[in-house]
Amino acid sequence: GARGRRTGDVDRQAVTDELYENITLMNLLWKLLRQHVSVFQLTGFFLANLVGMTIILFGLQFYVDVAPLFRGGDTVFRKEYLILSKSVSTLGSLFGSKGTFSEKEIRALGQQGFAHGVGRFTSSLYEVSATLGMEGTGLHVGTEMFFESVPDAYVDVETDRWAYKEGSRTIPIVLPRNYLNLYNFGFAQSRGLPRLSEGLLSLLHVGIRISGNGLSDRYEGQIVGFSDRLNTILVPEAFMTWANGHYAPGRKAAPSRLIVEVANPADEDIVQYLQAHAYEVEGDNLDAGRATWFLQILTGIVLAIGILITLLSLYVLLLSICLLLQKNMQKMQNLLLIGYSPFALALPYQALAVGLHLLATLLALGLARLLGSFYDDSLSALFPAWERGEGTLVWLAAGTLFVAVSALNAVIIRRSVARMWHPS
Repeated sequence: GARGRRTGDVDRQAVTDELYENITLMNLLWKLLRQHVSVFQLTGFFLANLVGMTIILFGLQFYVDVAPLFRGGDTVFRKEYLILSKSVSTLGSLFGSKGTFSEKEIRALGQQGFAHGVGRFTSSLYEVSATLGMEGTGLHVGTEMFFESVPDAYVDVETDRWAYKEGSRTIPIVLPRNYLNLYNFGFAQSRGLPRLSEGLLSLLHVGIRISGNGLSDRYEGQIVGFSDRLNTILVPEAFMTWANGHYAPGRKAAPSRLIVEVANPADEDIVQYLQAHAYEVEGDNLDAGRATWFLQILTGIVLAIGILITLLSLYVLLLSICLLLQKNMQKMQNLLLIGYSPFALALPYQALAVGLHLLATLLALGLARLLGSFYDDSLSALFPAWERGEGTLVWLAAGTLFVAVSALNAVIIRRSVARMWHPS
């Protein structure tokens, strides 16, 4: 045991001594090699790098803060969706047109270049009634209602409770967020009832009765989230498939609405296709999608400018260091001849590059945050519910750029020094 401790102490002491020697060596090499350092060139690199990084990080911060105002969400660069239905005309109503989509129409829509995916709204073919109540509030409401489902990939509520197993008596439900707003600012206010938050709705008792095919069963509804995208009462597609087959066997629900994933809502082909087929877009999804798309394009241009400036600053730094290496070539070749490794000679220049880039990155993060504060008051006044977005993406971008640029600097500098030892 004592011998093991002595061996460990010796090893730690050896590592400490080696580290001290390396630091001392780097200091001595830097004193020897710094004679031709151009403060003007390094200052130019630092300022250019600072400007480029600030533009990149401020552009990302602005996008994170503003994008939710255009699309009512809190995610960045998310997919865009359009909800389509057929126009309701007077003649169609008189002659009993159902306004549903045929399989041929769905396939034709899915084959369009702008459509990256098409999902169907499946309606319940059975009767549904529900009672809602909360103990202690006097709130008890009974009503007939309906269910709809879409493929799970199109549901904009992230929850691990969005699942249904056949035989379960609990049905997960997603409500439109505007239903909650109608209750809070309309029904509750007029009746003197308490307003409900999304969290409090977990206490809401939802009794559901489903009837059809000579059957009538009771279920427990569980509200698991609220949707900004889908204006309907959603249940999992697995439950809808089972329930339609169980309570309405032999019947098939033709979709009256479709949800379409698109990359660019501002694509003129979308507008032309919808007009040609008399399809309507629910709500303001198309206008909001266009605004978001233009915001993405503007952000992309700003980021491209920032990246270009950052690359130019990197070029300035590498050019400055290459000039330093050329001016110190004789000294460095002599040091290589007496036994110093290319790694040891490159280390001072690598530390210089990394240090300058780290300082520029930290200052750029502060400047991006400072610039963002200039529009905080304006956005808060225009949109009282607005909150500054999380800076996770900005910090992640800053860290990624720092690591990438530092690694590139280190590789290029080391190779430049190595070529002095092996010019070929």
